[in-house]
Amino acid sequence: MRFQLLGPLSIAHGPETVVLKPSKPTSLLAALLLHPGTVVSTGYLLRAVWDEEPPATARAALQTCVLRLRRLFAKYGISATTIEAVPGGYRMRNDTETLDLALFRFLTAQARAASGTPEELYRLREALSLWQGQPLSNVASGMLQRDAVPALEQERLRVLERVCDLELAAGNCHQVLVDLYEGARHRPVRERFTEQLVEALYRTGRQAEALAEYRAVRERLREELGVDPGPGLRRLEMAILRAEELGPAARPLAPERAPRHAALAVRDRSAPGPAGPPPVPGFAGRGADLRALADRLTDPRGPRLLVVCGAPGIGKSALARQSAYEMRTAFPGGVSAIDLTRPDGSPLDAGEARALLPGPGGDGRRLLVLDNAAGAGQVLPLLPETAGATVLVTSRRALAAAVATHGGFVHRLDVLCPAEAHALLAGLVGAERIAAEEQAARELAAVCGWFPLALRIAAGRLLTRPGLSVADCAAWLAADPPGRLALAEDPRLSVPEVLGRAVGALPPELREAFLLLGSLEPGSGPATAAEESVLEQLVEAGMLEDGPPGEPYRIHAFLRGYARWLARDRAGTAALLPR
Repeated sequence: MRFQLLGPLSIAHGPETVVLKPSKPTSLLAALLLHPGTVVSTGYLLRAVWDEEPPATARAALQTCVLRLRRLFAKYGISATTIEAVPGGYRMRNDTETLDLALFRFLTAQARAASGTPEELYRLREALSLWQGQPLSNVASGMLQRDAVPALEQERLRVLERVCDLELAAGNCHQVLVDLYEGARHRPVRERFTEQLVEALYRTGRQAEALAEYRAVRERLREELGVDPGPGLRRLEMAILRAEELGPAARPLAPERAPRHAALAVRDRSAPGPAGPPPVPGFAGRGADLRALADRLTDPRGPRLLVVCGAPGIGKSALARQSAYEMRTAFPGGVSAIDLTRPDGSPLDAGEARALLPGPGGDGRRLLVLDNAAGAGQVLPLLPETAGATVLVTSRRALAAAVATHGGFVHRLDVLCPAEAHALLAGLVGAERIAAEEQAARELAAVCGWFPLALRIAAGRLLTRPGLSVADCAAWLAADPPGRLALAEDPRLSVPEVLGRAVGALPPELREAFLLLGSLEPGSGPATAAEESVLEQLVEAGMLEDGPPGEPYRIHAFLRGYARWLARDRAGTAALLPR
């Protein structure tokens, strides 16, 4: 059994494929499948099913829709528990075996980690073969048609552009002409397709046709949007007119260029988005986290302030910057990011931070990323200066004072799962090298506690020592993980430096409590009221996590190991005290 989103919403059951009729349960199913494995809030589902006018009985009607879906599932042998009712909403746990969208994203991730062009092309072609037409064409939800469908189509177009780039680089110009004609005709403002088409025609000796395509898109852009083609197309036209030899056709998968006129973002939501932070090198996993932030960032009625918090080194900055990159098309007014911390780890003061704030920018919604905030006191003075922008903040702290006074959404980040940690290592070190030592790579990820910071440090060690095996690296680090996970060139890539600064910033009583936690085993018993107050402060500082029922607090195993390492030498602890 497989659910299919990349075309009409349908259920494939053996040789049979059932296309669902447009209905409220179909809209509900689509909204859940778009967020596999994630708790989808009741509010989001109500908007997906009833758009802006849910009836007074909408919550009860939503439960009825769930019951209707479960009855439908029973006809095809699908468990009723496939849809889980959880606090705050519902969840469907789909994976690559049961959802085409999950498989599409898995294949594109594999392509990014591919060891060469043939493998990358094979994975990307395999991913594109999953598309069976216009996504969600039988889903009546206005909200999903307006927001989710363009985002899905954008994912497909990025893959198709990359395929055409690779084929052109390999000299296979004839093989991609059909795809390029379709892309250039239907999406003239997405100029990369026209560039590729003109280039392919010229490389196959069809100079007149190449120039005709250029002139056709130039006239269409002028008539519909009042703009000329971009510099890439204009340079290509001049090269053809001069009969110049074109350079290599290949180019790396890179951030898409910003639209040259605000009308592009308004007229075609598949157009490239505004310039902003580039994608994070080697970024892997975090699918549920990215989707949770995307839901908030794209909701026009969503919070203006979003906070990503968690332990030091857990990947908050990477998640925020990758989210900003992936969601840049939703912010035609621009995407900006500033670091609120100096290179030595000390926080910027209010005047320094204000001087870095961007100007008003273009028309439309804007996104501002405030990275590495020390606390609410650093962020609060900046919010009145951000002129209505959506503000995404990363901090070890949850910034309760800022959220309480301005409203907002707090997303607490956990460590990577083992599969995500493995994917991060493969993306940084190379898929072939990691695949050659699968078990050792898993052991290395475990030694690093599945912390992105530690994994990047380990990857740096492997990259600078090509002859070092993954197994030997894991064994060497396992002897002293907190002490050996450091790259001498950069204190930001050093576990003792990063975690040492975090512990050193704690008040003395919290520092002592953190060191004590390292000596305790999980489930050591309930805390007293006084202890609970200290533990709550450690949670707020990002050094402790909320735990499962019956065990209200937990500490990451990696942080527990660091606390033990630090406590071995009280002189080392004393060196952290403020002077």
